[in-house]
Amino acid sequence: MGSSSGSTHRILVHWQELLLVVSLLNFWSQPTTADLMVESTEALEGTDATLRISYKAHNVSVILWFRGKTTDSTYAIAYLSLKQGSHERGPPGAEGIVEDDGSLLLKNVTMKDAGIYTVMLRLEGCDKIISCGQLDVYQHVSAPTLLASNTTVTENRDSVILTCNTGTESETEFIEWLFNGSAMRYTQRMKMSLDRKKLTIAPFIRWDAGVYQCKASNPVSSAESALVKLDVKFE
Repeated sequence: MGSSSGSTHRILVHWQELLLVVSLLNFWSQPTTADLMVESTEALEGTDATLRISYKAHNVSVILWFRGKTTDSTYAIAYLSLKQGSHERGPPGAEGIVEDDGSLLLKNVTMKDAGIYTVMLRLEGCDKIISCGQLDVYQHVSAPTLLASNTTVTENRDSVILTCNTGTESETEFIEWLFNGSAMRYTQRMKMSLDRKKLTIAPFIRWDAGVYQCKASNPVSSAESALVKLDVKFE
């Protein structure tokens, strides 16, 4: 049985040979027209993300993944070799793992992992197939804090300003407003700020009395504020 260091050395040598072949392929070979698709995906920061691929070629010898919209060997991150019916993946310590179906698994992703990834299928001979996909990474949304300028309001005289504090300025964060547990039905007496974090009701009438919440969300995470009850009094 070979030593672990010997196996690691062999994989590293294989990796260096693959990078040399990639450089030669980029210089001499044009991509084929065979179908290859990368499924772009979204992930929550701190979780695993998989960029899945589908292809129709049957003579694939190596699958290589690159960071960015490039096949420059400098940006190569992981490979899967399919020679002689065996699966060999690497290099050791790679930031990604190429799964048996050619998909790229990225563990415990951070915001820095977001971006374009390119896959190259090296076919037997001198042909190659190239495609790319997008990974979007989002932060976990924390529960916002809802504040009211006044919780007991005189009908037809007072106004109320509701402020939803999320603690972030993320452009991917969306704010929704809830009234008595359902989506808010806005009226002409209501004014929303451009970032949707401030809702003004003026004047306040009896039909506005009830329980308010705001909800912050992005494509993979959401959270609601605590309930704020507004009461109306009459003169």
